[in-house]
This record gives sequence, C-alpha cells and structure tokens, in this order.
Amino acid sequence: MRIAHVRERNAPAGAAWRLAAAVDSHGTRWLDLEAARRRLIEADPALPHNSARFRQPITTLDAHLAAGHRVAALSELLRAEPVEQMDAGDLAFGPPVLRPPSLRDFYAFEGHVRTMWERRGGTVPEAWYRLPIFYFSNVSEIRGPGDPVWRPAASQELDYELEVAALIDTPVQDLAAERGEEAIGAYMIMNDWSARDLQREETTVRLGPAKGKDFATSIGPWLVTPDELADARAATGYDLLMSASVNGEELSRGSWSSAQFGFGAMVARASADVRLRPGDLLGSGTVGGGCLLEIKDEKLKRWLEPGDAVTLAVERLGELSNPVVERPVSR
Repeated sequence: MRIAHVRERNAPAGAAWRLAAAVDSHGTRWLDLEAARRRLIEADPALPHNSARFRQPITTLDAHLAAGHRVAALSELLRAEPVEQMDAGDLAFGPPVLRPPSLRDFYAFEGHVRTMWERRGGTVPEAWYRLPIFYFSNVSEIRGPGDPVWRPAASQELDYELEVAALIDTPVQDLAAERGEEAIGAYMIMNDWSARDLQREETTVRLGPAKGKDFATSIGPWLVTPDELADARAATGYDLLMSASVNGEELSRGSWSSAQFGFGAMVARASADVRLRPGDLLGSGTVGGGCLLEIKDEKLKRWLEPGDAVTLAVERLGELSNPVVERPVSR
C-alpha cells in the first residue's frame, strides 16, 4: 500500500492536505480515503458502531497515528467501490508525515562512513561496527516533494544525501533488534540536506552535527508499507536501487541492501531506555557514494547552486525532487 498527503494542484493557497492511497502499482491513480470511508458507511451504517476507525473523519496520517491506529489499518478502506479516483498529474504531494515528533538519522552504510573518515585522515572507529549511531535532526524544517531548499546564510557548500527513512507507527520501548521492524509502518525516501562547510567546522569539536544539518530535510513522495517490499529482501535491507540526479544527470547509485545495520537494529538502538512514538522517523544515513562530498570531484565538480533540481529515487519508493533556490530575503 502507498499512502500520501495530496491536494489538487489548482487548490487555493493553504488548502488542507487529504490522505490518499494509490490504487495502482505505479502511483498514477489515487483514492481519497475520507471519501472511501463515507462510501463504506453508506453501504454499512453499522461500521462506526463496530469499528473505531470509522467514527471520525480521515484527515491526515498524523491524526490517524495520534488516534492509535497503525498505517496498515488504512488498507480496509481500499475495498470501497465505486469511489472517484484522482489522477497523480492533477495532484500536489506533501510530506508523508506533516509534523513528525522526532527525527533520528543513523549512519548505517560503511561505504559512506569510510569515505567520511578517510577524508579526515582517520579510519572507521571500531565502535561503529557494533553500535548503530544516530543524531537528532530538526523536525521544524521538514520539506515535501517539490518544496524549495536553500543554503543557510553562512554556507556556500550545499549537498544532498541519499537515504531511506522508516516511520514508527506504534509505541515501543526497549524493543529487541529481531523484533524492531515490527514497529515500522512504512518506508519513504529522505534527503538529509547538508551544509558541508558548517558541518566541517562543527565536527572539529566532536559533537554531533547541528547547523550544518538542521535547515532542511525532505521526505516523500509517499509511504510504502513493508509488504510491498518483502520479495526484495536481501541482507540487512532490500535489494533495491537507490540513485540521485542533479538536473537530470545521475550522479549517485547504490543499494539499500549494502547497509551495515538494518532498520530492526536501528529501532532497537533508538528505543533503548526511551519511548518511540507513532510518527517518529528514523533515517538510514547516506548510501555509499550518495552525496557530493564523496563524488563531487569526479562528477558535478561543484556544490549545489540555486537553479539546480535534485531528484532522489529508490526502487518501489518513487522519486523525491526538490528545487534549489536563492535564500529568501525574509529569512
């Protein structure tokens, strides 16, 4: 199942997002889930009495999770027929989670980690091979598909980072790694934008990244539930191609299955001694070769500039595109 926040492209400014599900394998036709809920109640008026999911309107995924429902519960609405479907070409897509409570970004791909350490003249610490390491990012600057991104005022070195993110959709604490993926409701593409010059200065004091990272994180274009990926399972992840392009030119390519740590291990680490809440996001970290810091000198030969269009793609998860623009004067 694919789930997204959508609204008509010609909708008035500030129009509310609607929760929708794809009705085909390519994401070209979408079903308004609130319309589906109403149609099912028309066919069976006893549904609100028998199921809590039918007692309140379907608004956003955030509200659905806050009510204690898991992502998979939305599949029940797909049996509504006939309900008018929406064409993807007529829709704008928003962040799959509008206001995530938290965002932890991990460091799970050895290829990327090794390159980062070698550039500093070091080697990968032994602890990295034992511990899924993460930092907390900033949930106030979440971007969706098509939303513009700009460099921080003090930066000249804007970079993309090609990642996958997992959505926690049930409360958990101290979950074992072998059960960690039970807490994941869906996956999506994530771009952990980085200001490399700010990050370079910050990390000299051996604390986690801050202003080099917290100005923008893009997620989307939709959520894909784990059952859609099951037949591609491989190693710690899935045998699915990940790629990044700038202005239509592919620059990065890797595989989700090359991760040192799977999301089960990441959930275990994140939930140790604390509560994970529905809506929390876990980023995988950057796939090897999945950022300009690693491949700029051989390929693009520069950092991102206003006018660039960055597209991240992961098989079965779709494509996430964002334009790079000049920093707004009001900022």
